[in-house]
Amino acid sequence: VQLQASGGGLVQAGGSLRLSCAASRSIVNINAMGWYRQAPGKQRELVATITNRGRTNYVDSVKGRFTISRDNAKNTVYLRMNSLKPEDTAVYYCNADPVFENYWGKGTQVTVSS
Repeated sequence: VQLQASGGGLVQAGGSLRLSCAASRSIVNINAMGWYRQAPGKQRELVATITNRGRTNYVDSVKGRFTISRDNAKNTVYLRMNSLKPEDTAVYYCNADPVFENYWGKGTQVTVSS
């Protein structure tokens, strides 16, 4: 599966973005999909996950601000990000949870200015 993230950009603190992750084939057989991010000089971290049943999980730092969703019919996973903070600045990727190393795509850059 090739996963292409898009929707990133430059936004002021407090702003919003919606990221999309389009898969090259069906993701219906992938139970859990996730959004990950990697800030400069930091390790990649798991931000949010969603199962096929719609069960979601978030890292504490984004709870109440980010919402993950998926549309299996469109082979797409979304991440709605509200109330963005400068510390959300990172390259955002999607992958399964747990990851498949050959699924990593290029990611999309999110930059939040203060």
